[in-house]
Amino acid sequence: MSRYDSRSTDPGSYRDRRNESGFGYKRENESSYRPSSSTRKEYDGGAKSPPQKSDLEGLTPFEKNFYVESPSVAAMSESEVEDYRRRREITVEGKDVPKPIKSFDDVGFPDYVMQEVVKAGFTEPTPIQAQGWPMALKGRDLIGIAETGSGKTLAYLLPAIVHVNAQPFLAPGDGPIVLVLAPTRELAVQIQQEASKFGASSKIKNTCIYGGVPKGPQVRDLQKGVEIVIATPGRLIDMLDSHHTNLRRVTYLVLDEADRMLDMGFEPQIRKLVDQVRL
Repeated sequence: MSRYDSRSTDPGSYRDRRNESGFGYKRENESSYRPSSSTRKEYDGGAKSPPQKSDLEGLTPFEKNFYVESPSVAAMSESEVEDYRRRREITVEGKDVPKPIKSFDDVGFPDYVMQEVVKAGFTEPTPIQAQGWPMALKGRDLIGIAETGSGKTLAYLLPAIVHVNAQPFLAPGDGPIVLVLAPTRELAVQIQQEASKFGASSKIKNTCIYGGVPKGPQVRDLQKGVEIVIATPGRLIDMLDSHHTNLRRVTYLVLDEADRMLDMGFEPQIRKLVDQVRL
């Protein structure tokens, strides 16, 4: 049993999605780094006060720190950590950066998550996963920079699944727990494929929101309730303005290819969306 599974044993507040159906909820904080042709910066991820917004008052408290350092990682000396980062081409910046993991056993994902990882043929964490997973599981905010094909998507998706599974169920009318913003329809669809593959075993629902197609199926998904929304900024704002969903329960936010979104002029839309989440 994974050390993360213990958080679902209290039926009064958390649940095991493998045995029950329902909705979910989540959170996040800060750090940044960059592995293998990547550089990741980590910032101080101290506790943040809740947004002073009247529409966010009274929401259920959320969990954000699920990381328990394994004995093998804890035993690594500073020189061993530096050597490992050098070999994996990992660069980090920030305060209290956690040590990287060397194997999947070190991070201790739940069995239902590891089953999908094994199916996908992974033998060891990629550099961005080795350093990024401890950061994300600790609830830190992070900026990750890595090459295409380096496992960036799973670097944020697997911690997101752990986060969702540890939160109270969504109530009718609640929006998603995890929001992933992407600059293009093509990238959003690719992310959804990974979210479906790795979230299926824990019954986490997702939908993909983008323009250029009829809104009907997307609206129905949102109204049914989904824990993960992958979206392009413009269409998501349309859905919010039409009151088809809301971001009051979003506590885990990802900007995939954030630099590209800024280059494409999405900064006003991103700011409008970020203003509505609990970060």
